Amino acid sequence: MNENLKKSGFVFKQYEAPFQSPFDKLFEIFKELITYTSGDFDEAIDWLRQLDQEYSLTTPEYTIEDFIEDLKNKGYIREEIDIDGSGDGEGEGKGRLKITEKTERAIRKQALEHIFGKIKRSGAGNHRSKGVGIGDEHTGEFRSYHFGDALEKVSMTESLRNAQINHGIGDFNLTEDDLVVEETLHKSQMSTVLMIDISHSMILYGEDRITPAKKVAMALSELIMTRYPKDTLDILVFGNDAWPIKIKDLPYLKVGPYHTNTVAGLQLAMDMLRRKRNTNKQIFMITDGKPSCLRLPDGQYYKNSNGLDPFITNKCYATAQQARRLHIPITTFMIAEDPYLMRFVREFTQANRGKAFYTGLKGLGEMIFEDYENNRKRRIKG
Repeated sequence: MNENLKKSGFVFKQYEAPFQSPFDKLFEIFKELITYTSGDFDEAIDWLRQLDQEYSLTTPEYTIEDFIEDLKNKGYIREEIDIDGSGDGEGEGKGRLKITEKTERAIRKQALEHIFGKIKRSGAGNHRSKGVGIGDEHTGEFRSYHFGDALEKVSMTESLRNAQINHGIGDFNLTEDDLVVEETLHKSQMSTVLMIDISHSMILYGEDRITPAKKVAMALSELIMTRYPKDTLDILVFGNDAWPIKIKDLPYLKVGPYHTNTVAGLQLAMDMLRRKRNTNKQIFMITDGKPSCLRLPDGQYYKNSNGLDPFITNKCYATAQQARRLHIPITTFMIAEDPYLMRFVREFTQANRGKAFYTGLKGLGEMIFEDYENNRKRRIKG
């Protein structure tokens, strides 16, 4: 080793990767598999066994059975009794292992680390708006007191320091000219509705599009709950119809034999946001296909999967304009690159004056997080 480096006091040694227990190594893989299998524990373990055979993930000292036992002991899975109701006695009282809320939280946390961890952070704490004034977050920047400034903005420490400098300690005196005010920033509150397309096309053409969408939703929900607790996030799914789902249901989300009723999703999203008192509201929509379905006033469905149907698309444009009048921007993440779909999204975005991203699956999470951070920096008016 170079003698100068030795004398400098630096100590060099071979890099050692952080220790991971056998359980932790398998648990990282298990969380990915349980997301892909929509919460099906048995299917996830079958996948894990296959991966173990191919890549030797376990050892004789720590097997898949040991891992399952640890999952039970640590509270990540529980046994539920299934009654099949067949009447033949088979299956009655049979136990089935299912994941717990603790596992759901672990999956959301992992999704957040995988997606948000790749994005440049803008500093600790809540996101800030660009404007200064009477707010609730200190900036560390000071200025002289002006008539009309709120008294709670006066920094007593800096003001007393000024008084000592200006008048001395022996004849201490605090005047208006000594007062110093610290600037503050508003913490904006954002209400977001995330729409997820669960039409059948989300798993067609040999490409799994629903799993990345689930991961984005789980990561976004974990981000908001842990870092921006004043913000709100509602999630809905849309196929032939639209309905809300709870955050805890995200790992179990599956596509169905549905068409794409974009209008129903947007109408439900606006209904959710109307009930929010926040000034800042937005809709994120993840979809990979054209709108192909409407529910008519008589309850029947109008469906057309052949190209873009003007009857359906015009209703989409009108709904986008309605959201604009309510000051609710829509950001569309189109997971497709078909020219005619991109043209529809452009016209839809113009009707709402929102934003659109044409993205593959790889960068979907990063794009949504960057847009979320940008959108919520707006200052609260009022």
